[in-house]
Amino acid sequence: MSSDLSPSGSAARYGFLGPAGTFTEAALLQWLGDRAVEVVPYATVDTAVDAVRAGEVVGAMVPLENSVEGSVTATIDALAGGPGLAIIAEAQVPVSFSLVARPGWTLEQVRGVTTHPHAHAQCRRWLADQLPGVPVTFAPSTAMAASLVADGEHDAAISAPLAAAVYGLDQLASNIGDRPAETRFVLISTPQPPQPATGADKTSLVLFMGQDHPGALLEILTEFAVRGINLTRIESRPTKKVLGDYYFSVDLEGHVLDSRVGAALQGLRRVCAQIRFLGSYPRHDGRSPLVRPGTSDDDYADAKEWLAQIRDGDTG
Repeated sequence: MSSDLSPSGSAARYGFLGPAGTFTEAALLQWLGDRAVEVVPYATVDTAVDAVRAGEVVGAMVPLENSVEGSVTATIDALAGGPGLAIIAEAQVPVSFSLVARPGWTLEQVRGVTTHPHAHAQCRRWLADQLPGVPVTFAPSTAMAASLVADGEHDAAISAPLAAAVYGLDQLASNIGDRPAETRFVLISTPQPPQPATGADKTSLVLFMGQDHPGALLEILTEFAVRGINLTRIESRPTKKVLGDYYFSVDLEGHVLDSRVGAALQGLRRVCAQIRFLGSYPRHDGRSPLVRPGTSDDDYADAKEWLAQIRDGDTG
């Protein structure tokens, strides 16, 4: 884990997708607890990631996936390209949306709404029922949308309730999401040695296929399946080189120090053109994976010892 002190001895700086009042800030504050650090908002995922690479901050919290809208592609692509980064922690935050406006406004006065695209997608039904035909414009974050309303540039915003307090707005309606939702966030840093295994960990990888051929994806998945490794997330993203060329962003249960995970990485090394190891880190929920018979560290150690005996001439 990164130190909470900078090299000069001052409080460490952590970035987040801002401005103030975002769910990402809430995730960072949840992870930080009572640590005495400085938190710095950044306008986009890319600028937050670049700040880590440039050493402006020791880490940055960014959104990775939402239970309703799926993955945040800007984060996935930022982790897959450019100088290496490491995921050192994750956090999961329940997402609740409010319609906010300047004091004195009513729902009937709203003629335009601004918000982030993911928030809009999670509140479509409410908007259709309560504000039919009202146009929606997009902002880089729900908190930025709230700040634009505070500045008088829009009538109302869909944002986190926290943003209403931050920007001095009233909540015209609360809990307007069409269904319960959660967002998963990851804390990134510059590359560092993996943290010790806790027994309840995740490992994140970026896998680039070699030459495309029938069964190429199956070859990758087999390396996990035969070792009893559960994938909690896998998706393809274009490499942006040529049409039809993709990489895979993967999260799996386990730690790189687990024998089964290490063996899978060795197997992937043989079948992938490139692997980017993004880190092994504790799961936010502390849940341990189900380790199938034959795939524990003891099982791997026993198999290694048996092979050594065979090579020494013991055929028993």
